[in-house]
Amino acid sequence: MARVKFQTLTEQMFYALLCLKEECCGIDILDRVPAMTGQRVSIGSGTLYTLLEQFLEADMIRETKVTGRRRSYILTEKGREMLEKEYKRICAQARDYRLIFGEDREGEEGSI
Repeated sequence: MARVKFQTLTEQMFYALLCLKEECCGIDILDRVPAMTGQRVSIGSGTLYTLLEQFLEADMIRETKVTGRRRSYILTEKGREMLEKEYKRICAQARDYRLIFGEDREGEEGSI
């Protein structure tokens, strides 16, 4: 059975969409993702521009302006809903982890 596209998001997808809460262009995303994740996550330019095209086709983002070769985008309501769904899925995984290990790790450095 084929996997449904965007059923879950990779880290790169999640952070690219998160950046698009505010209008920005691809180069902004390439800079912002490592900055917001303490260099833990980065996105290659080829990957990012492929994702942006896929997000556009899925109506998760919309193009806001074009200046030369630079294109700016912003999150749509559908994209916001996808981010919210993924956030809830990640939180559920963290709860499951804490239940299994019997730990309350919230607030610890690097905790889930």
